[in-house]
Amino acid sequence: MMNTNITNFRKNIFTLLEQTIKYNEPVNISTKEGNAVVISEEDYNGLMETLYLSSIPKQRETIIEGLHTPLDECLQENEIEW
Repeated sequence: MMNTNITNFRKNIFTLLEQTIKYNEPVNISTKEGNAVVISEEDYNGLMETLYLSSIPKQRETIIEGLHTPLDECLQENEIEW
């Protein structure tokens, strides 16, 4: 995570936002009143999706179970009916 103060953030806002978007590197901005973090829209959407999936009862356990399933026990992509 990149750290900067509000003055430097204002001076370099375009460059810092471009870096955040391109490299998904959050920026921590410190001010006298506290800190704020800027993240890319892609990272934000990922966090929201994770929170949503975690809020579904037993979904977390199902995902972990799937991660531990050997590939040879998984269905081929063309065998899945959408």
